[in-house]
Amino acid sequence: MKPFNGQAAAKGGVGVPVPHDSAALHVTGEAVYTDDIPELRGTLYAALGTSARAHARVRALDLVPVSAAPGVAAVIAARDIPGANDYGPVLADDPIFAEGLVQYMGQSLFAVAARSVEQARRAARLAAAEYEELEAHLDVDSALASEDFVLPTERLVRGDPKAAIARAPHRLAGSLRIGGQDQFYLEGQIAYAVPKEDGTMLVYSSTQYPGEVQHKVAHALGVHAKDVTIECRRMGGGFGGKETQPALFACAAALLARKTGCPVKLRVDRDDDMIITGKRHDFLTRYEAGFDGEGRLLGVEFMLASRCGYSADLSGAINDRAMLHSDNCYYLENVGIVSHRCRTHTVSNTAFRGFGGPQGMMGIEQVIDEIARHLGKDPLEVRRINFYGKSERNVTHYHQTLTDNVIADIVDRLEQTSGYQARRRAVRAFNAKNPVLKRGIALTPVKFGISFTTTHLNQAGALLHLYSDGTLMLNHGGTEMGQGLYVKVAQVVAEELQIDLERIRITAADTSKVPNASATAASAGSDMNGKAAQAAARSLRERLARFAAAHFGAPHEEVVFRDNRVSCGERSLAFAELARLAHAARVPLSATGFYATPKIGYDRKTWSGTPFYYFCYGAAVSEVVIDTLTGENRVLRVDIVHDVGRSLNPAIDLGQIEGGFVQGMGWLTTEQLWWNDAGRLMTHAPSTYKIPVAGDVPEAFHVEIYRSGANAEDSIFRSKAVGEPPLMLAISVFHAIGDAVASVADYRANPGLDAPATPEEILRAVEGLKARRAAPAEKVAS
Repeated sequence: MKPFNGQAAAKGGVGVPVPHDSAALHVTGEAVYTDDIPELRGTLYAALGTSARAHARVRALDLVPVSAAPGVAAVIAARDIPGANDYGPVLADDPIFAEGLVQYMGQSLFAVAARSVEQARRAARLAAAEYEELEAHLDVDSALASEDFVLPTERLVRGDPKAAIARAPHRLAGSLRIGGQDQFYLEGQIAYAVPKEDGTMLVYSSTQYPGEVQHKVAHALGVHAKDVTIECRRMGGGFGGKETQPALFACAAALLARKTGCPVKLRVDRDDDMIITGKRHDFLTRYEAGFDGEGRLLGVEFMLASRCGYSADLSGAINDRAMLHSDNCYYLENVGIVSHRCRTHTVSNTAFRGFGGPQGMMGIEQVIDEIARHLGKDPLEVRRINFYGKSERNVTHYHQTLTDNVIADIVDRLEQTSGYQARRRAVRAFNAKNPVLKRGIALTPVKFGISFTTTHLNQAGALLHLYSDGTLMLNHGGTEMGQGLYVKVAQVVAEELQIDLERIRITAADTSKVPNASATAASAGSDMNGKAAQAAARSLRERLARFAAAHFGAPHEEVVFRDNRVSCGERSLAFAELARLAHAARVPLSATGFYATPKIGYDRKTWSGTPFYYFCYGAAVSEVVIDTLTGENRVLRVDIVHDVGRSLNPAIDLGQIEGGFVQGMGWLTTEQLWWNDAGRLMTHAPSTYKIPVAGDVPEAFHVEIYRSGANAEDSIFRSKAVGEPPLMLAISVFHAIGDAVASVADYRANPGLDAPATPEEILRAVEGLKARRAAPAEKVAS
């Protein structure tokens, strides 16, 4: 079979900027989300009853008033679960319903099903609980003081960082607080459980991980995976918040459905969603560094302490990734990292776009910025001198050799296209003339590793049906949350078979079609599912080619698929006609595909190996202005160059870069989570929790896909992942704000800025610099 020669390509293959497959449905309101699925007769509506204490023993829980409330059909608590009372993804430490002990305010105690949503929610408030309050650790500091951790502390050391720091010509030390972030998906958590015949259960779940939900529901019901099917056509956003968290809601809905024999829908409102579900881990990072007069790091030590919440959830892998990304783009010859996974009596934190990588990068970028300020240098100069090399200084602190390092090329390109140097001079000239408004500018890089660090998760499957009219149905284990995965994978199939994209019907993720699929996470969705679909398409194409060769009476190697036709020499058939003939000849027209990411695996005990298949690179320049009297601020301009390899779909990738950056900007500037002294989350609605809106997007927003991009590894059509890496480009905004704050003290002092850099935080930092600047004069005067 001859390979396609690239001429007269079918419409919508790889590299074409086609729209998102659901774009028209989104804007017309026709896209069906879980809450839009037509409800079956007799559907009941559920609500959760939750804890009113952060840490307490439950002495009594009276649910009689709940059962007696109008419209209530059933109430269930821990004692009513026929199987396992747990939905923890790694450790069995996440009860579906707490029993005897509550560990955060908002933890589920019971669930109620009623004839209407309002009846269920009103009934849930009627429970009478008696608590014996216990000491609660509500932040990282108190957990550190008590040495209270959900998982053992981890240490990674290369070289001799203490000795290197001690003998370095220059040294500095400091700390940085990095806030958490709510995923704030537009579609909240929801599950619709439908009991089927013979004790089986169908659950429509808004989840990034149908396979995980399937197993947790089966365990709760006391049945096997074969008895539970999970389906998800699309989510209204996920961002990691629908990886492990949906299992709680699916389990509660399924348990109520089993008890009542009726379909049960559990949809939580925004306030409850934010209170009940986990978020990005907030971190306390302490650091000490030694460096030479050029700014080259000689040794560095980090202490990373994260708020994990009351249980482990995915905190092990998240904190591991923070450690693995504490280098970002910089060669660390002597480095020590201590990672504390702190237990707090707050919601168990979970996956969020970047999965610990952003927090790890923030630490090293803070160190680089402070070195530059200490030496009076441009931070870009210090960044460059510390970059990984290509043939030397190219081994990470976990002993993986970089084979695809393009960060220097990207930064060179961005420095030129953004006019960075001229703008940096203009910023300083502006600040010299303006006592109140101050501008800042920063260029920061990104290197992000792609693969699940839990090696066995790096696998995917796909199912492809060819119908006798020449159209196809595609299914795979990936889930669609608006990121464009489904259209990209369909483009792969269209490319392999050389047919128009419109011939392919994309179908919902369904555990009864593709089993044991990994979560759509770690930015690996297109890589893994694309490769699996490619394998299925190639299997089908090979089968068709052999049939076509027999039909044409020609060698199999001479068959060519091109432009919706199959040819051999001067003879050709329409693809649809070939499908009809193949069906008539009893050729099987269904294929499966499987993919396992190669070359990966590392020894976590020694922190060495190859946890990542490849790396994504990018860089951003951000320019901001702050008001030193109020702390108000605005991002004026952003320039980005980002590497996506050979893009499967430039339009989708561009949208991911822009969206990821804006979400990262929100994390580092406006999105502040705040718990009161009782452990109640007070920022649980749009009125108090501020995500970026259209007006926050900089008017000058220039994004360029790296023109020379091509994956050095055999990824799907040499593309690269694009889901998570762009979020970290927004670190440039944080450092641009820090640059503006530092101008208050003529750039001679560390601004002392923590994240998020809210107006209050900016004002605190400005006032702190002013006080420190005034202190020597006051001392002399005295």
